[in-house]
Amino acid sequence: MLRMAVAEPFACRRIRVRGQVQGVGFRPFVFRLARELDLVGWVRNDAEGVEIEAQGRVQALDELLARIGPEAPALARVAALETRDAPLASGSGAREFLIQASRASCGTSARAAVTPDTAVCAACLAEMFDPADRRWRYAFTNCTQCGPRYTITRTLPYDRAQTSMAGFEQCTLCGAEYTEPGHRRFHAQPNACPQCGPRLELIDLDGGGAIAGDAVAETMALLARGRIVAIKGLGGFHLACDARNAAAVARLRARKQREEKPFALMLANAVSSEAYADVPPDARLALASPARPVLLLRKRAACDSEFPGAAPGLEWLGVMLPYTPLHYLLFHEAAGRPSGTAWLNDPQRLALVMTSANPGGEPIARGNDEARARLAGIADAVLMHDRDIVTPCDDSVMRIAGGAPGFIRRARGYTPQAIKLAGGGPSVLALGGFLKNAVCITRGDEAFVSQHIGDLDNAPTCVALEQVALRLMDLLQITPEVVAHDLHPDFHSSRFAADFARSRGLKTVAVQHHHAHIGAVAAEHRIEGPLLGLALDGVGMGSDGGAWGGELLRVDGTNCRRIGHLRPLCLPGGDRAAREPWRMAAAALHLLGRGAEISARFDRSAAAAVGQMLDRGLRSPETSSCGRWFDAAAGLLGVREVSAFEGQAAMLLEGLAERHGEGEAMRDGFSIAASGVLDLSPLLARLADETDIGRGAACFHATLALALARWVAEGAIATGIRRVALGGGCFLNRILSSALRKLLERQQLEVWEAERVPPNDGGLSLGQAWVAMHATADGG
Repeated sequence: MLRMAVAEPFACRRIRVRGQVQGVGFRPFVFRLARELDLVGWVRNDAEGVEIEAQGRVQALDELLARIGPEAPALARVAALETRDAPLASGSGAREFLIQASRASCGTSARAAVTPDTAVCAACLAEMFDPADRRWRYAFTNCTQCGPRYTITRTLPYDRAQTSMAGFEQCTLCGAEYTEPGHRRFHAQPNACPQCGPRLELIDLDGGGAIAGDAVAETMALLARGRIVAIKGLGGFHLACDARNAAAVARLRARKQREEKPFALMLANAVSSEAYADVPPDARLALASPARPVLLLRKRAACDSEFPGAAPGLEWLGVMLPYTPLHYLLFHEAAGRPSGTAWLNDPQRLALVMTSANPGGEPIARGNDEARARLAGIADAVLMHDRDIVTPCDDSVMRIAGGAPGFIRRARGYTPQAIKLAGGGPSVLALGGFLKNAVCITRGDEAFVSQHIGDLDNAPTCVALEQVALRLMDLLQITPEVVAHDLHPDFHSSRFAADFARSRGLKTVAVQHHHAHIGAVAAEHRIEGPLLGLALDGVGMGSDGGAWGGELLRVDGTNCRRIGHLRPLCLPGGDRAAREPWRMAAAALHLLGRGAEISARFDRSAAAAVGQMLDRGLRSPETSSCGRWFDAAAGLLGVREVSAFEGQAAMLLEGLAERHGEGEAMRDGFSIAASGVLDLSPLLARLADETDIGRGAACFHATLALALARWVAEGAIATGIRRVALGGGCFLNRILSSALRKLLERQQLEVWEAERVPPNDGGLSLGQAWVAMHATADGG
């Protein structure tokens, strides 16, 4: 029997791709894939992401949809893929597959994501270090898989005309790369070369004029002579000096008024740091990731003598690898300008202090004129260029805990990646707290947490908070419907929230500080329903107006009930006690009935007065803060009497415990009252008489972890809840968080911790937004 051939069916589909799909080579990827599958149609950017119309065999269309997610470019993050049938096209428009011009929003809200800035890739480095290449030693080399994104984008969709590259017209060769579908710079928006792109300039801040000669070579000459140079990066300027030059580091500290707070170092590669720090495989991966965070590494014995003054007294050194072409050129110059990239695998001697260029804790400098004005008297020279930084963004800071990197500060390389939430709701603008401020804005089931802004203790940072909030709203084209803020009414973030909401007729939601800490963990892990929250930090206003910081909470959306807290300690002298651990040690002695020892223990003029304040209950408010128990322990052990920066005493205490090794927990070092109060005073009594500081530090950590685990376990039994979220800045302590997780999991409890935002106040705005979304859903 003769069989008739059946024609394979054809169809046309309209495809919507949402997520991080602009500025990552996604349209060229779709273009090549569609042509491989013999499809016709088009792909374009718009304010919602990427839109595709593809026509051809049904089997080929199905394959296109199946391959888009798994084979997308490395920097892409496909959040959603939607498809619908469309009419078959006819005529000349249906003969090939094209990349169309981007389409503006046309009045609709944006749904696209903005890609974070990414370290220069290996292919671009190979060009930069090839003397025969036209981009030999060019400081702005990039392609679709690397380079600036977030910090140069003015608005969406992501196109060159809407970035700070708009003023640089591509030359013939760059234009050919940009329009050639097979080239890796096909539609690379920051594409440039020495003929048509940005240029470097080195300015002497003493004389105010340009320094003649090769800018990179002259910069290295200045650094070699112990000078301080402000260097323009992706999100702002760094202050740089030779990390091996003790005098230069000391001079930078003095000029920046940064007495003891650690500096981060930039080294050429991971192998360059191995002689000075422990670099396990997971740390090596994090260091070399496209985000290039500052990573805290445990020091080796040679570290402090090799890099004097970089991280005094601490057990950890902050290290990052170069991430811009300019950074690499500095190391290339120091290595003698070798050809090729083999030298990048070898240890390099150059080590640079790289710290944010921000005098007095103010926001990072980003503009050329701004840098020359604000950094005069700090830097000796400024290495700058003529590509504007649209959005300032500090370096991210991370540490390895439990085999995975965790945030201390979330910024460049990660912002503004969306955090997927369990469900949608009204758009919320959350303004964070007072310390380590970051803001958050939600869109449907996505939360966008801004880059680190800083502590709101100076006017420029307060202004920066407002600018970042407005900038994020404008960039993502989100109009908030609800405004969330900390319960404390006197924070600038709370006042701005009230003013912003009032001017727009919006509802505000005040969120208790520790409720927000636990909400942040619940938000990023999409936890719904009741959970226990263990919130440990320095301080946050409680629902009773008191100073909280060691809380066991029952959290269920907007409902938050305090079911336990640490036994309160007095703060002799108020907030001053948080900066002077000896005062907390005095408070501990007073609590133990040993107040008479205060004057004898502390050779300070205020010791007698502090003892009297405690005896009379004057200017000594109480706090349940876990951070203050750390300070009390540090003060009793003689680790630190006065802190030079926030958290220093606790960091030193952790370092001593790390050096000592695993400590022995005191089984009788605490008690738990029926009221839910955890009392650690027996532990402090032991520390008050301890003669071995390292042993005491290790004992403190081990006993605290055991006490907290039993406290949480009793809370789980009382409430019937087996899920526990750990939030608050104390969980940056690697020893505590690791030991506590193990103890809780042994009791079959489900433990959740911060991963995509810091556990400290840098993640507070995410938790505020989560609570506010629930409040609206509940009709509150």
